[in-house]
Amino acid sequence: MATRIVIIIAVILAVIEGLFPGALISSALTMMAMAVLGLLYAHMAVDAEDATGYLAVTIAVGAAAGMDVLSNIPGIGPAVDAILDPVSTLLYAGVATILIKRTAARIGG
Repeated sequence: MATRIVIIIAVILAVIEGLFPGALISSALTMMAMAVLGLLYAHMAVDAEDATGYLAVTIAVGAAAGMDVLSNIPGIGPAVDAILDPVSTLLYAGVATILIKRTAARIGG
């Protein structure tokens, strides 16, 4: 249930930041919140020993966001691409959590 709450909050923040950047809260604060949510989500939902699927999705979303791929769709493309950028931040923050969890497991056991 907690992971659903994190995902819902992250989606709401990503949509608001993508469609109305800086409208409700500053973009820097939104991105910091996305990073913290990414850390929390990965800690709660991703098994550090079997994170291949999560890492593959992270790489794909990060590449798509970095290349502004969706901006090529007329009309809605730039808006969807702007939503993808905060999601990429969330996923990359989760990678740091996986690294920490996996390192701790190797040292501790």
